[in-house]
Amino acid sequence: MGNSKSCALSKEVLEDLKLNTRYTEEQLYTWYQTFLKECPTGRISQQQFENIYATFFPDADPKAYAQHVFRSFDQDSDGTLDFKEYIVALHLTSSGKTMEKLEWAFALYDLDRNGSITKNEIQEIVRSIFRMISEEDQKILPEDENTPEKRADKIWFFFGKKENDKLTEGEFIQGIMDNKNILRLIQFDEPQKVQERLKEKKQ
Repeated sequence: MGNSKSCALSKEVLEDLKLNTRYTEEQLYTWYQTFLKECPTGRISQQQFENIYATFFPDADPKAYAQHVFRSFDQDSDGTLDFKEYIVALHLTSSGKTMEKLEWAFALYDLDRNGSITKNEIQEIVRSIFRMISEEDQKILPEDENTPEKRADKIWFFFGKKENDKLTEGEFIQGIMDNKNILRLIQFDEPQKVQERLKEKKQ
């Protein structure tokens, strides 16, 4: 702490983030100052990330999901997020382009990072999503997707895969582009929004 490396945002990182996110130079400098106040070491640990996530979902258990999100953004697998990884995470989850978001979603579900997704990996992430949905809200989910197992089955069916098949990134992205229902099923979505969308479709 206190040396120039920990206090200054390098030009290389700045240019990279300006190029690959929607943030301006001024915004990035502001984010960086805030980031350093929260994380003087210049890095966020997984525990810190989980704590931040928990503040967004005070009535739920987001720990498992937060761990998966953290893993998907920890590009160098060192157990921390540096400023660049943090901003990329922020950008993708809030305002990234559709293709970028889908590439990130694939990384989220590809638990072992081997370039393909199994039905078990789908179930694992869906299970962590369900922990963030209250029991009351789970009761108003559609019958065929009101448990992690049912939702995983539905996702796998939409992709046209057999039980032990694998899903490549290309198939994952194309499947979602062709069927917007999958996008709703693979992400954390408040049940009320689901209900509203289902009503809109019936009209």
